[in-house]
Formats: sequence, C-alpha cells, structure tokens
Amino acid sequence: MNEEEVSIPFSTDWSEEEIVKVVHFFTLVDRAYGEGVRAGELLNAYNQFKKVVPAKDEEKTYFRDYDKRAGQLCWRTVQMARKAEDPDTVVRHT
Repeated sequence: MNEEEVSIPFSTDWSEEEIVKVVHFFTLVDRAYGEGVRAGELLNAYNQFKKVVPAKDEEKTYFRDYDKRAGQLCWRTVQMARKAEDPDTVVRHT
C-alpha cells in the first residue's frame, strides 16, 4: 500500500472468509496503483467481492469509503480490467 496503511472498509457482520475476499479485492486495487495486477485476477477478486456485497448501492458506499481513504478509484480500476482484451493484461494506473 501507500506509505501509510489504509484501513479497508468491512462489515462486522461478515464471516472471516468474506472479510478475506473483500480485503483481497482492495489489495489488488492498491496493487494496480503500484506494480500492476493481471486483469483476470482483479476481475475474479471483484466477482468474489460482489458475492459478499451484491447490492450496487452498498458497493458504491464501500468503494467511496476506500477511494477517500486511499486516494484511489476502485470502479475505474475494475473498468480498466474489463476493457483489457486478455486476462493476462496488466492493469496499472500511471
């Protein structure tokens, strides 16, 4: 992550497995702002995130919270991965 650790938003109602899925997704978003991440890996993590947070309005709330804390854009990162023609394409914000 950036020089200072960013706390990842999550619900205390989630199981440990669900928290791990959400943390993994946000970690990959963060990695896209550094060395980059494979599009397929990010989209797979996003799909797992959506199983935990299926409601669009709830997703937006978590994304907005993380974006504000980290200074990153989750949805833009997912869109970049979706536009990649090959799942092995590296998604990286420059």
